[in-house]
Amino acid sequence: MTQPFVLPHFYMPYSARLNPHVDEARAHTTQWARGMGMLEGSGIWEQSDLDAHDYGLLCAYTHPDCDGPALSLITDWYVWVFFFDDHFLETFKRSQDREGGKAYLDRLPLFMPLDLATPVPEPRNPVEAGLADLWARTVPSMSPDWRRRFAVSTEHLLNESLWELSNINEGRVANPVEYIEMRRKVGGAPWSAGLVEYATAEVPARVAESRPLRVLMETFSDGVHLRNDLFSYQREVEEEGELSNGVLVLETFFGCTTQEAAEIVNDVLTSRLHQFEHTAFTEVPALALEQGLAPDEVAAVAAYTQGLQDWQSGGHEWHLRSSRYMNEGALTGEPFRAFGAGTSAADIGALLSAAGAQRLRSFTHVPFQKVGPSRLPDFHMPFPLTLSPHLDGARHRITGWAHAVGILSEGVWDEDKLAAYDLPLCAAGIHPDATPEGLDLASQWLAWGTYGDDYYPLVFGHRRDLATAKACTARLSACMPVDGEEPPAPANGMERGLVDLWTRTTAGMTPQARRTFKAAVDVMTESWVWELANQIQNRIPDPVDYLEMRRATFGSELTMSLCRLGHGKEVPPEVYRSGPVRSLENAAMDYAMLLNDVFSYQKEIEYEGEVHNGILVVQNFFGCDYPTALGVVHDLMTQRMKQFQHVAAHELPILYEDFRLSEEARDIMRGYVGELQNWLAGILKWHQDCRRYGAADLARRAHGFVPDKAPALPFTWSGTTAPLSAQRRPGRTDFSNTTDSLTRS
Repeated sequence: MTQPFVLPHFYMPYSARLNPHVDEARAHTTQWARGMGMLEGSGIWEQSDLDAHDYGLLCAYTHPDCDGPALSLITDWYVWVFFFDDHFLETFKRSQDREGGKAYLDRLPLFMPLDLATPVPEPRNPVEAGLADLWARTVPSMSPDWRRRFAVSTEHLLNESLWELSNINEGRVANPVEYIEMRRKVGGAPWSAGLVEYATAEVPARVAESRPLRVLMETFSDGVHLRNDLFSYQREVEEEGELSNGVLVLETFFGCTTQEAAEIVNDVLTSRLHQFEHTAFTEVPALALEQGLAPDEVAAVAAYTQGLQDWQSGGHEWHLRSSRYMNEGALTGEPFRAFGAGTSAADIGALLSAAGAQRLRSFTHVPFQKVGPSRLPDFHMPFPLTLSPHLDGARHRITGWAHAVGILSEGVWDEDKLAAYDLPLCAAGIHPDATPEGLDLASQWLAWGTYGDDYYPLVFGHRRDLATAKACTARLSACMPVDGEEPPAPANGMERGLVDLWTRTTAGMTPQARRTFKAAVDVMTESWVWELANQIQNRIPDPVDYLEMRRATFGSELTMSLCRLGHGKEVPPEVYRSGPVRSLENAAMDYAMLLNDVFSYQKEIEYEGEVHNGILVVQNFFGCDYPTALGVVHDLMTQRMKQFQHVAAHELPILYEDFRLSEEARDIMRGYVGELQNWLAGILKWHQDCRRYGAADLARRAHGFVPDKAPALPFTWSGTTAPLSAQRRPGRTDFSNTTDSLTRS
């Protein structure tokens, strides 16, 4: 069969290595698969299928250093997961039996008890039998934290198969952002990362869910999945009718040829590998210092990182050889370039030239370029706008509040900026039914968050002062006590504003609700430090990393947390954590923050020298001009809005049935969808009417963007030579040190 496109030139600078126990793993796993009922008589595989797929070779390439028994166990896991994929395809996807597929998936978590003393059901099929056996053989040697994380990633891997099945039922191809998010779950690479820990070393629990470790896992996952999409396009799309393939997703989104889409997928893959390397070399060492990791913990993180890298190169090598994939001529170099063991240097010049040019482009942006007024397309906004009748009063009262907490006396904002930015207008659109007091509170939160977004780059960015920014962020977190802790005495306007808002907002909350809300604020403030790090390095972010972090820098989690405060306990927390609700929220977040990027392009690029703007990120990635990049961003906004509508109309009703929600809970969720619709319509209205982004207003306030006019620092170091977080003892969070060691300017 003719291949639908020529495989692109992959970026793979690491040589694959083969585990010497490969034959032992092959022999063991054949016997194991037969014992579980996966071969003759299963209706899915025969011995010839298992031999041709050669999962022993896959695991020997992806786990080159573990011993024989560990390699055999890991190989059994991969046989199980690929058998599950094929079994689910034949049993439920081909017949489009969602109800049967859900019942099948609902039983599988029962075979993964965190406590092995918990009895499990009698297996009914080879998938259940295999999972029960593997879980019992694997988890005794792993910590409870690893068990929890691995069980969650396994459940995601299984349950998100329903998402693929639903898309097949509807004949719907996902948009690019939706696809990458869901592919991580259904594609299994986060699950593979858990087995890398089993083969190498467990990462310390206290950093396992930190941004650097999360990014390592996510970039690893995206690299694995996008590579697989390129090799499996022919089998999945042309033979199986699959719609969940990255090449098809981009082919549909851009309206381009299959070959062009394959090249774009490969460019994204390369960018994600660059992000992996950047994180491993910059963010991971900083994390180790800040958290005070012990030498053995640092070694564990290093071994895990090396293990993920080995998986990338080994997985690529296996794809070149497995009969599951489109790889004709891959090992001989015909009809495309040379690949495989011993051939990686054949075209090393072209490899380094292409990959190096993409990496270099991210660091060579010239700031403060003249770009002219922001160009505004015809935004797709299907939801009507309603403004609170209390808007005028909120506009009047916010000035007094801003003066009282001090955010108008630090050189960042003055009354002119506060009035021009008109945050009460935004709050009035987001919360049209709020009481006057509620609208004041929402307006003040928006003002505080917007002020902080301006404050960090102006105060810390031009000075390249990441250490003080991190100390400031730690103090802000300490200003939000959960269980009655004593917060530090506020030292500046940001802290006074946060203490006031926190006290008024959380007065009636349970400790758990306060923790959830605090986490939303922390996500935003910590993301401002991420922006500073990129600003200091003059680094335009990787597109995927940008989109995911931009939700945080825009304060989306904070805003949505405020929306959920009044929902009560009728809606189970699991509903808010479900895939459909997260998809709904993420689609809304992306529309809103890309809308902001469109309006703020001139402000950020020309006046502030910023590198964090979605249009600039697209320009950098594709090497295209402003109008072209704007078109891509606008198309993505439109697709995210349509996805929001799709989830609300089609996926949420199924979710309500799956969770057997009461009618009251369903009404609350329908109300939440309405709140998000208000949020989107209100944000568009605010951008159109406020005086923060217009060319005339920017020119009038141009002096406010001059770097040497930045206000004084809020703190000075007192006898310390490193960030305070790096001086804490391992495992201890103690903000009293922060208070003692900092003095007001």
